[in-house]
Amino acid sequence: MIKPMLAVGMLSLVLTGCMTTTTGEKPRKTDPNAARDSYIQLGIGYLQEGETERAKAPLSEALKLDPRSSAAHTALALVFQQEGEDTSAEQHFRAALAAEPDSARILNNYGAFLLAQERYNEALQQFEKASRDTLYRERSRVFENLGLTHSRMDNTEAAKASFERALRLNSRQPLALLELAKIEFQQQHYVPAWEYYRRFTQLSGQTASSLWLGVQLARRFEDHNRAASYALQLRRLYPASPEARALKASESS
Repeated sequence: MIKPMLAVGMLSLVLTGCMTTTTGEKPRKTDPNAARDSYIQLGIGYLQEGETERAKAPLSEALKLDPRSSAAHTALALVFQQEGEDTSAEQHFRAALAAEPDSARILNNYGAFLLAQERYNEALQQFEKASRDTLYRERSRVFENLGLTHSRMDNTEAAKASFERALRLNSRQPLALLELAKIEFQQQHYVPAWEYYRRFTQLSGQTASSLWLGVQLARRFEDHNRAASYALQLRRLYPASPEARALKASESS
């Protein structure tokens, strides 16, 4: 990620690059597309650092140079989404799609925004369109998002198929592995649930939800040491979580 001091240095370079210079003969201007891209990279750097206020200025400058820049609109949409300015975020997502309607990257980002808004049918449309781009390098994540959307809509079999598709594209997707473990556990298919969960733990840190699932699976297989270990982590790391309360209730029943 770009450090703040480096980002400030980049800004001065970008501003210099946008100026007209003279060599004693003819005035020479730098490439406005290069200046636009530099502004976008600067804004993304601030966004990655969590400095959303500082990200807005260079991204706005990029849009002055190119009002239809899908990259600048997408970055600003993510800035506003992070700030909770949902109306502005959606405006920029739509502007980005107007400029580049078939971009799987933008469709996936917009779908994730809609999913967070609990606008499931709309999110599903974006993810389904993004999933058709067979050359998109993050396609496995699109199918993960499709799975999450179907899960929220209680379309369990469609969710399962989407998560399985994600793993066929990239077997090292911890979210898909965990969600499949949950589905298999709910369907009382404990052996595949345990296998998905085991693979998940090799790739990711634990959450309250995953630890509680681990406790329940370990108990099913009478792995008392592992169940006790997961329970201890759950109580220590997430003492106020609903999962910790469920654990306490299960131990007193």
